[in-house]
Amino acid sequence: MTKPLVAVLSGAGISTDSGIPDYRGPGGVWRKDPEAEKLVTYEYYMGDPEIRRRSWRMRRATGTLRAEPNAAHRAVTELERSGVPVRVITQNVDGLHQAAGMPARKVLELHGSARSVVCTRCHARGPMEDALARVDAGEDDPPCLECGGVLKPATVMFGERLDPVVLGDALAISKACQVFIAVGTSLQVHPAAGLAGVAVDHGARLVIVNAEPTPYDSIADEIVRERIGTALPGLLRRLSAGGAR
Repeated sequence: MTKPLVAVLSGAGISTDSGIPDYRGPGGVWRKDPEAEKLVTYEYYMGDPEIRRRSWRMRRATGTLRAEPNAAHRAVTELERSGVPVRVITQNVDGLHQAAGMPARKVLELHGSARSVVCTRCHARGPMEDALARVDAGEDDPPCLECGGVLKPATVMFGERLDPVVLGDALAISKACQVFIAVGTSLQVHPAAGLAGVAVDHGARLVIVNAEPTPYDSIADEIVRERIGTALPGLLRRLSAGGAR
């Protein structure tokens, strides 16, 4: 019997057990400091050197590059290794699905990656670690080493468009999957949130694993409010054993 294609849409909540705060939860970054949103807004970032300096300081302090995958990330990888076809569509930029062993070609990073930097002028790319080392050495707003342009993380900031190729692939997976699991996401940020509705429209079973209610709860086949680090591994073990429907 052919095993169902499982799409996992992951948001910030899957990485909180790795020490990376979410954005819109009760203790989320945007709720605690609404001004922090400016640090990841393209217009402010490009137009204000002080915003860029604050952004680099924030990146040094967050420790995203030092974070380790947690039980939820590992459970997704284990499901894939069990022979179930799995594709991850993630709103996260932390790279923890790949760090947990998920093949990079099976992970779609809708919002880019915080593990790289890109020049806004010549589009040269490099490791975030190298840029942060320059900040540690005293450069508070390190320019591109190739052309002197403004460097930014290789993430999609507010005010920037998602990569149309990545989004197109995510739509195709959402239409093709038999099970769509939305985990740790508020399902409020579009177009990522709309993928859940696309999946349901094409016949997928929708499972939502999130601490707070989402706009898609009313069309979900199953809603799990338990802690993600324990709830998701159990859910995915059930899927692996054939309990998808």
